[in-house]
Amino acid sequence: MVALARDMTGDHPGRAKLVLSNVPQAGGLLKASALRIPTAVVDHRDHDGRLPFEAAINAELESARIDLICLAGFMRILTPEFTHRWAGKMLNIHPSLLPKYKGLHTHKRAIEAGDTEHGASVHMVTGDLDDGPVLGQAVLSVRSDDTPATLAERVLPLEHRLYPAVLRRFLAGDSTPVTIDARD
Repeated sequence: MVALARDMTGDHPGRAKLVLSNVPQAGGLLKASALRIPTAVVDHRDHDGRLPFEAAINAELESARIDLICLAGFMRILTPEFTHRWAGKMLNIHPSLLPKYKGLHTHKRAIEAGDTEHGASVHMVTGDLDDGPVLGQAVLSVRSDDTPATLAERVLPLEHRLYPAVLRRFLAGDSTPVTIDARD
């Protein structure tokens, strides 16, 4: 989120209008406030089900006049109703080379599978988990001594490069996938 916000200056076609989290203590909220970006919390535990939770999110997004959602670290599965409402206007970053390893524990799964390459993907959000069109990928080599933790540490800086590059291109009307090759 910080990498996106810091990139959205000068001639960038977008501006960060709101950082929203479902976790009241999320570190991104403090970071956004420090960058003078408005914040909101919609705690899923305060709502009786996903539809009321998502209605509250939509109210915040509409109030802030949001045109595009960039998910980062949002660990709730969104309903088809929500994803349909924001179709073509919602991106997500995922720590794997999609279509491999949708969902959780991607670094561990890549190591256990013996993969020689791993990375991150930015994709359009659809009603299916981590399944929308890929708009960019950053790839690195899996090292023989990698653990899930070390692999995650190496992928994260690539995510911070990839997401801003994809967003800039996407907002300029270009959905040609971005590729960052950081293999050894």
